[in-house]
Amino acid sequence: MQGVLTGFAVIAVVIAVGYVLGLRGHLGPQGREVLTKLAFHVASPALLFTTLATADLSVVFSGRLLVTALSTVAVAGVFVAVGAVRGWGVGRTTVGALCSGYVNSGNLGIPIAVYVLGDASLVAPVLLFQLVLVTPVAVTILDLSGGDAKGSLWRRLLTPLRNPIALGSLAGVAVAASGLRVPAPVMDPVTLIGNMSVPAVLLAFGISLCGSTMPLRGAERGPVLLAVALKTVGQPAVAWALASGVFGLRGAQLLDVVVTSALPAAQNLYTYASTYGVGERLARDAILVSTVVSVPVLVGVAAVLG
Repeated sequence: MQGVLTGFAVIAVVIAVGYVLGLRGHLGPQGREVLTKLAFHVASPALLFTTLATADLSVVFSGRLLVTALSTVAVAGVFVAVGAVRGWGVGRTTVGALCSGYVNSGNLGIPIAVYVLGDASLVAPVLLFQLVLVTPVAVTILDLSGGDAKGSLWRRLLTPLRNPIALGSLAGVAVAASGLRVPAPVMDPVTLIGNMSVPAVLLAFGISLCGSTMPLRGAERGPVLLAVALKTVGQPAVAWALASGVFGLRGAQLLDVVVTSALPAAQNLYTYASTYGVGERLARDAILVSTVVSVPVLVGVAAVLG
């Protein structure tokens, strides 16, 4: 219980600060855009690099991660199928699919892992899976869906190498796989820059709430409700079914995969949507509503399985 409340309290405070900044106009009319660009092009790639460069990539092949990966693919696939039938477009559907299965494993998952699961490293496999595979694939799709349809095949194949998020992730994996140790004079400034990522994302999200309409209204109501339902109910339910029924997980291992799957949509998804100018309200509302709804869900999961 304490871990759930602590993690959400930290996020709420920083978002509230962003809201006040937007309300008072301290950062000017371009404040949100500047913070978004800072996070996407500089701070987040630095954070991804430093996180992955020192990570143990062997955790990617753990059985519990397979449960999380399958549950992510399952709920994202449902959103993609509905989006294709309803004609929501590639970019908008990609953002919605991310909101359906991309969990807040960093700034919320870590404190919850510490206080609820008793070990911060338990969230590492999910974090690595999302950084190494999900993020590069998603931003590449967003790049291609919003790019020049007449671009050369060679240019399209090189899309991941032109995206700062994907590039930071791939560079970090390359360093970790090679076993090289980055010298402190190089790693320290990159780490310092990367530390700006989470605050910048949360502040930009808070600013975006200033003057905005209430969630679950307008044309995005359907996609938002679907994404929130898949994220807060569908993904943990699928994870529980797979973990207990297929992989035979019990006790602490079962609690681990269900809790991590029940985490809300990550705030950095709004950064991606804002950067590519697609599904911004969908991302904002889905993140906000899933964060609120996930509180009782996480408390219930911890009480039943803990």
